[in-house]
Amino acid sequence: MSHELEEGTRAELDFDKLGKIGRDGHQVVPVVLQEAATMEVLFVGYANEEAFRATVERRSAVLYSTSRHEMWHKGATSGDTLSVVDVRVNCEQNSLLYLVRRDGAGACHTKDETGVARSGCYYRSFLDAHTLSTAG
Repeated sequence: MSHELEEGTRAELDFDKLGKIGRDGHQVVPVVLQEAATMEVLFVGYANEEAFRATVERRSAVLYSTSRHEMWHKGATSGDTLSVVDVRVNCEQNSLLYLVRRDGAGACHTKDETGVARSGCYYRSFLDAHTLSTAG
């Protein structure tokens, strides 16, 4: 990922993300990861069947990276793991909600201007359809 995409002010929404996932043949469902205590949405990831089963067994968030084509245990290298409090499924059984507790400094792989991991990935707001600013 480029620094400009992750930190910049120009909006570059990937409206073809789900199309790319399908064309690459990934068999996944979207997963919303939400802090159980505050209900803050931390980020959206994906789970294949293996990642889902690992999450349920470990009670810690395990996801499937559609860009790296591999499973990843969230926080395994950073220490910012996410303990799973509850796993929920939507009515059509085509997406999941993981209610989690942050075990480290944050949930996002990016860091704020002081070098601290961000609590979640939704740290920018739209000023207009093309311009972003850091929220808060």
